[in-house]
Amino acid sequence: MITLDRLVNVLGGYGVRLCGRPEARSAVLRSVAMPDATDRGVTGDVLLAVGASSPAEAVRWAAAAQATAVLVRPAEGGAEQDAAALGDRHGVAVLLADPAVSWSQLAGVVYGLVLESRETASGRGPTDLFALADSLADVIGGAVTIEDRHSRVLAYSRSQQAGDPARLATILGRRVPDGLRERLQRRGVFARLAATDEPVFVPADAEQGLTGRMAVAARAGRELLGSVWVSCAAPLTGERLRALADGARVVALHLLRSRASADLERQVESDLVGRLLEGGADAATSASRLGLAPRAMRVVAVRAFTPDDRHAALLLAFEQATAGFGWSRPGRSALLGDTLYTLLPGEEAETARQWVKDLQAELPAPVRVAAGIGAPAEVTDLPAGRQEADECLALHEGAGPWAPPPAYDESWDEILLLRLRAAARGGRTPARGPVGTLRRHDARHGTRFVATLRAWLESQGDLAWTAERLDVHPNTVRNRLRKMNELTPLDLEDPRQRLAMTIMLAASGDDDRP
Repeated sequence: MITLDRLVNVLGGYGVRLCGRPEARSAVLRSVAMPDATDRGVTGDVLLAVGASSPAEAVRWAAAAQATAVLVRPAEGGAEQDAAALGDRHGVAVLLADPAVSWSQLAGVVYGLVLESRETASGRGPTDLFALADSLADVIGGAVTIEDRHSRVLAYSRSQQAGDPARLATILGRRVPDGLRERLQRRGVFARLAATDEPVFVPADAEQGLTGRMAVAARAGRELLGSVWVSCAAPLTGERLRALADGARVVALHLLRSRASADLERQVESDLVGRLLEGGADAATSASRLGLAPRAMRVVAVRAFTPDDRHAALLLAFEQATAGFGWSRPGRSALLGDTLYTLLPGEEAETARQWVKDLQAELPAPVRVAAGIGAPAEVTDLPAGRQEADECLALHEGAGPWAPPPAYDESWDEILLLRLRAAARGGRTPARGPVGTLRRHDARHGTRFVATLRAWLESQGDLAWTAERLDVHPNTVRNRLRKMNELTPLDLEDPRQRLAMTIMLAASGDDDRP
């Protein structure tokens, strides 16, 4: 199912704009039509007014075709107000296209989006794949699953002939279980599917709950798009084997068309999100085209990696983050450089953390995710939210692998310390002064003057508390402070000097913390 709103958002990247009738954005589109001189009874939800001499003529054609929307390419500008009035009068949403964009390009986008818009729950492949899986199961006599190249389920047959626990776990989890996938990897099954169009037989594996499989690659040229799997106790032969091979070729065509449609929407979405993150005068317009309500949202910055390959893991995370229709997922995403950015509506940091957790759960086991969450921001403040998310991402990358992603409004103090330490590493803090002198003395003589100064400052001059933290007697603290003052002037009564020394110690890290 596709709505006019989604069609307008995608076509917006080609200079198409909707004139009036904002209430029509929720209309569902199922068919496309073009004027035909030999057939006066042409009908469709979207009419491509090829050959119309004016928006008025295009609207009349659309009303006759019972269309919800009409796409027209006016010969000259200035037709927007007239088109909006005509559309309101006839109950038709008018889409004005840039005259510089060809009809062939516009038609390809509209047909691709409307006719290939029926997707599975996982956001991939038209529902016809389920019908195809059922047909294959009937012909071959075994339960069928259709998977993408990452072993995620796209469709499956109703038939449970020769079904087994492994198939059930695959369907319920929407992808091949990690243990079974690792076993197939070790057996070389995926390598053979990547290298050949010949079907591959996988023997039974009782430990994994597998009774046996016949698998074949779904390929477009040399590119592996997915695979078709049939439950069977022995290798298929004859007509059943040919039916599996033919079915894989049909699956490949479905996947290729579906991917072209999905990639087009990703490109438009990524461009609009990028504009919001970079800032600009049209921020509200970009947010509206993305379907984002005018309310606070958080920027989430994500990096994904495996021990062997960072780039492929990031692309996989981007694909997962943008799976499905825009209206079926909470965020809007862009891949900028080596980082995935997602805009999530809402002010709760825990909602963003759950989104990151869900993203991690959908990725293969070897992939690890690091993320940072910006503070709530209005649409005009998203560039600042991006910087906050980047800094929180750096904080998360330096934390343990299972630490929750930090949010800027909860971790601003740690971010500030990171900035100070970065400045110190860059040589932007004074090399001389009380802290530097005490640190050099500690290094040469094994004293603990810097730790004592830190504890005294953090205890706000309370000798008893300072001594407790250092695990020494208060008189020891007094002696150290006296010797430190003899070594370098320590004006501990001056609040500005106390602040400066606190900043210097914070910038130098916690190596000398008591």
